[in-house]
Amino acid sequence: MTNVTLKTEFLPLGFSEVRELRPVQAAPFLPVYPAAPTGNLLVVAVTALDRRLRAPVYFFLGNPSVLDLCLVSVIVPKSVHDSLTDNNSISFLGCIVQLFLWILFAGSEYFILTAMSYDRYAAVCLPLSYGVVMDRAACGKMAAASWLGGGLIGVLFSASTFSLSFCGTNVVPQFFCDVPAPLKITCSEDHVATDVSMATGVALAVVCFVLIVVSYVHIFWAVLRMPAAEGRAGAFSTCLPRLVVVIAFFSMGTFAYLKPPSDSPSTPDPLASAFYTVVPPALNPLIYSLRNKDVKSALGRILKGTLSRLPLWRKISLPPCQ
Repeated sequence: MTNVTLKTEFLPLGFSEVRELRPVQAAPFLPVYPAAPTGNLLVVAVTALDRRLRAPVYFFLGNPSVLDLCLVSVIVPKSVHDSLTDNNSISFLGCIVQLFLWILFAGSEYFILTAMSYDRYAAVCLPLSYGVVMDRAACGKMAAASWLGGGLIGVLFSASTFSLSFCGTNVVPQFFCDVPAPLKITCSEDHVATDVSMATGVALAVVCFVLIVVSYVHIFWAVLRMPAAEGRAGAFSTCLPRLVVVIAFFSMGTFAYLKPPSDSPSTPDPLASAFYTVVPPALNPLIYSLRNKDVKSALGRILKGTLSRLPLWRKISLPPCQ
């Protein structure tokens, strides 16, 4: 019989079991993490403050920025703290909350990216009916459905995962609490609920991925029929980077969740997780928003207005001392 004990905390392992090598875990995050919140905060501020950016495309640009900002904030600060200190424990409740929030934000972003691809499809392929198809009510419903869908998936994943029994070691072979890591230390033989949850999540991710690819295929086909070469080049330079980020995010997430759990931790698992948790949130503001001419113009106007409201005494130079 297995000795089942109630776990009150978990110990995220990270990239290495050697204590002296743990600070190396923070190295991939330190240069990338500051860029992710800064870029996403800029996008959120610009799309919220500038009244000229009220089109559906800018409404959808703000949503993934909020999700990316929350996504990295749930995982990276705790991981960096664990790497630089000896206190790398997380409570049982904290692990549940971290897993729920991670699935909530990641799942919602999948749905938002799908809605964004449909918005671009409607703008390029259905220009005459775009204003009717993508009105304010439709955009709000898509965004609300995306957040609600991510929340439901988060509840499903967290409830099915932490309904299992954990015994023996409490060392989680990952630098944060996601679904595959706790499965490696559970002593429950019945994983039906977790398998159903993961199958549901993967199926929804595949459906979103297929819809995104189909939308961009229609967009590329419409762009190729454009008479102007400059228009084709601009459309491809905008759409291709977005599609590359979606493919990278989807492939890394699929690799982490579909890989069969093993008893021994593997270094590529945390590295793959680090890639799809940090790199897309840092790159998304550059690829989706800050390359847009209207967004850059709005950012310049906001910065100019902020500088013009500085206190007068900061602008006056003091006379030299005699």
